[in-house]
Amino acid sequence: MRRAVSITTVVCLASLTLLSTGCVQQDRYDQLLTTNKTLIQQLENVKGDRNVANANVATLRGQLTKTKSDNDTLRMRINAMDNELGNQESEYVRLLDRVSKMPARPLPYQVERALEDLATAYPELLSFNAEAGMIRFASDLTFDLGSVEIKAGAAATITTLADILNAAEATGLEVQVVGHTDNVPIGKPATRQKHPTNVHLSVHRAISVRSALTAAGIDATRIQVAGYGEFRPITTNGAKGAAENRRVELFLFPMTEPGAWSQRPLATPEQPGEVQSAPEIEPDK
Repeated sequence: MRRAVSITTVVCLASLTLLSTGCVQQDRYDQLLTTNKTLIQQLENVKGDRNVANANVATLRGQLTKTKSDNDTLRMRINAMDNELGNQESEYVRLLDRVSKMPARPLPYQVERALEDLATAYPELLSFNAEAGMIRFASDLTFDLGSVEIKAGAAATITTLADILNAAEATGLEVQVVGHTDNVPIGKPATRQKHPTNVHLSVHRAISVRSALTAAGIDATRIQVAGYGEFRPITTNGAKGAAENRRVELFLFPMTEPGAWSQRPLATPEQPGEVQSAPEIEPDK
């Protein structure tokens, strides 16, 4: 009992001592406790915000790493595209140089297409070279041996060719018909009487093709004939010549003055420079 009284006495004395030394009042103490709790809560909030910020930083770092990786990949793709573009530019320059050195095509597109179709329909009889503007007839399928008479099948094809050359797209084209033979001399006396040499035979065959074209409606002023005989072979002649060298070629090229010839006055017998028409060539019998 005396011990309890002593403790109470001590507490009271301590309280009196605190009060006597300026101890804070209760309401001030409570205010400090509240402030302390608020600060503790704010600290927790700041810690939470810090954790969120750290998570965001980690996310941003991951995104930055991915962005760097994507940038590296993109840079590699750009480099590859630059290299490809450089290759394409080089190829373009090469093709442009090649095209610039190519001869201009002499034929309109529609005419070229029609002649390609004709050559496709009769591959054994004729061929077509678009760049040269040249149709080549095989003489062995166009004429009999030593003859200038056009075979029926070839005549029908020449008529079809005339239809193409009479189309509106082709009316500005001239036709040069050139005959060729191999190097085998003309042996039959009857044939040699009409065609003394291979040059004569080649020219006469060119004239026959010209006659077939004019009969099919081609203006005679558009057609020129020539013959080289055996002197312009395209392959080596053998003991019996070569079928490839026996040929008639038609070259098409733009007229320098379309229609100019039809506007010129014809020569009269009294005028110099009268042009005589070529005689018709009779075929071998």
